[in-house]
Amino acid sequence: MPDSVLVHSPATLSNLGCGFDVLGLALGAPYDAIRLRRSQVPGVRIQHLDPYNLPTDPSRNVAGIALLALLQAVPEETGFDVEIAKGIMPGSGVGSSAASAVGVVVGANALLGGRFSKMELVEFAMAGEAMASGARHADNIAPAMFGGFTVVRALEPRLDIMALTAPPLWVAVVHPQIEIKTSEARKVLPATVPLGVAVRQWANVAGLVSGFLTADYELIGRSLDDYIVEPVRQALIPGLAEARARALAAGAIGGGISGSGPSIFMLNKTAQTAQAVGEAMGSVFADLGIAYNIYVGPVATEGARVVLES
Repeated sequence: MPDSVLVHSPATLSNLGCGFDVLGLALGAPYDAIRLRRSQVPGVRIQHLDPYNLPTDPSRNVAGIALLALLQAVPEETGFDVEIAKGIMPGSGVGSSAASAVGVVVGANALLGGRFSKMELVEFAMAGEAMASGARHADNIAPAMFGGFTVVRALEPRLDIMALTAPPLWVAVVHPQIEIKTSEARKVLPATVPLGVAVRQWANVAGLVSGFLTADYELIGRSLDDYIVEPVRQALIPGLAEARARALAAGAIGGGISGSGPSIFMLNKTAQTAQAVGEAMGSVFADLGIAYNIYVGPVATEGARVVLES
């Protein structure tokens, strides 16, 4: 077994419009780089090599909580020293907390000889995600672990995740520099949904999964609409409607809010279109005087992975 590992853990999209807390997609960029070393000193020690001033106390850190959950399932006394260089800005809406939680448990598992399955690692990682978002869910955790396109069918009575192959797609994401906390974004969600609206939403979820499995880009585009969550969250993101309009005019298949926001994603057939779509969305926030970042890349076929052992 190696003494240390370097893990790359990807950004992810969750919900994908119609699939609240159920659907997820792994991105080729950006990603977190996480180095773990096994230690004979029990417990977890965390150092951040990034500018985000995140807590290093394991009990207050997403990655630390995920590792502590894993250690509870390890009979021998052991510990981990962790260095995290976050390439995914916290609060960006593209799975920053999930990337850290998944990356550390994947690295720890490699240092332990691979004793845990990916599904077991998802359970550990969800403990960290629960602290970050205020809810135990796996729509970002699953694609960060498995890569590609994922469906979280159930959390209880047992975890049930389907890892599916995505068709060739390029993703453009614009991240306006405004803060939306996941826990706060959940507070605006409706407590009840009219049956007719629910039926339209279920139909879109089925259509989107079918579109991914058959590489039917037109069906994917028709199925991305969200009738439940986005209508109440769009007020949190100035420029959303115009960004969508400019993205579609530039050739995007379709898209929506990434997770709880503020990032907006658009799916595209080619890298060239994705770049044009990213720039089109960015122009909206430039007009509004809001700083923004753009990420363009393919769907990642792999989740968090060890890229270096020593």
